[in-house]
Amino acid sequence: MKTWEYAFTMPGSDIQHDMLTTMLGNIGFDSFMDDDITLKAYCTEDHRDDLAVEELLRMEVFHGIHLLGVEEMPDKDWNEVWEASYQPVVVNERCRVRAPFHDPDPSFEFDLVIEPKMSFGTANHETTAQIIQLMLETDFQGKDVLDMGSGTAVLAILAKKLGAAKTVAIDNDEWAYNNAFTNVALNGIDDIKIVLGDANAIGDERFDIVLANINRNILLRDMNRYVEAMRQGAHIFFSGFYTEDLESIITEASRLGLHYVRHLSKNNWVAAEFEK
Repeated sequence: MKTWEYAFTMPGSDIQHDMLTTMLGNIGFDSFMDDDITLKAYCTEDHRDDLAVEELLRMEVFHGIHLLGVEEMPDKDWNEVWEASYQPVVVNERCRVRAPFHDPDPSFEFDLVIEPKMSFGTANHETTAQIIQLMLETDFQGKDVLDMGSGTAVLAILAKKLGAAKTVAIDNDEWAYNNAFTNVALNGIDDIKIVLGDANAIGDERFDIVLANINRNILLRDMNRYVEAMRQGAHIFFSGFYTEDLESIITEASRLGLHYVRHLSKNNWVAAEFEK
């Protein structure tokens, strides 16, 4: 059966990327690959629906994303191709994030297994990798942790590996929610609370560390709710926004009583730490 490759301009934010791949998946696309400038999506002949793709791209949320071209691909094992192109990510020479088809490597202190599917959070993106870097430099022992917008739950999993106590992972995407259970099991962890919902799902629980790798608009909208969930002296790690957005994040955080600690940046993406 024919396989078709659709090339799109790269979405401008993590959440836009996640939404587009999720909605393309609902149409019938079954695999995705990113390079520096494009998002490529693949579907078989029986799932090809150009009209549905056009309608997606007309949605306001996907403004700025364009279809660059459609190409028939030669007959081959596309799962094998994807596996060959998907490489583990190493952070600070201590943490490796790999897929199940990569061999374990005991030389790493933390060798995390993530079945990415269509959930954000494989550490291939700068936002996730930079939060991991900050986490590796932070004491999680016995701390209660909230992973907000958890995606694959890779950050919640690392938090447990770093010694966290109560750990809650919340995401409002059902695909990510189901994927999180898979990844928690792959890493031999059975005590992460996985919740389907938004910031309202936090409830009355309180935490020592909050991880929020989402995007600028949601961070600014829900930051007050995150701060309410932080104990005095707690730390929060924000990511998912650009360098030019850091000032607005700092301004809102200061207004809510958070103290700026530090930030990292790479390829114009930022991860920042604050303390209550």
